Amino acid sequence: MSGIFSVYVGNAPFQTTEEELGNFFSSIGQINNVRIVCDRETGRPRGFAFIEFAEEGSAQRAVEQMNGAEFNGRPLRVNLANK
Repeated sequence: MSGIFSVYVGNAPFQTTEEELGNFFSSIGQINNVRIVCDRETGRPRGFAFIEFAEEGSAQRAVEQMNGAEFNGRPLRVNLANK
């Protein structure tokens, strides 16, 4: 394995910070990185992010436990990220 276990997090509120997402997902397992994707033209968040976990099992649990979970008033879409 490559050692990178990422999940895609969609439908995130636009005002969400990487720190807030990291804190929300930290109960699942150790997080190595959180990256909110921003628009190249405007620099504004596009409403989705990638969260990298230290272990594959944590990424799988994130999908199972957090897909559909409410975060700041919106249900998140959580899937394993494509490699």
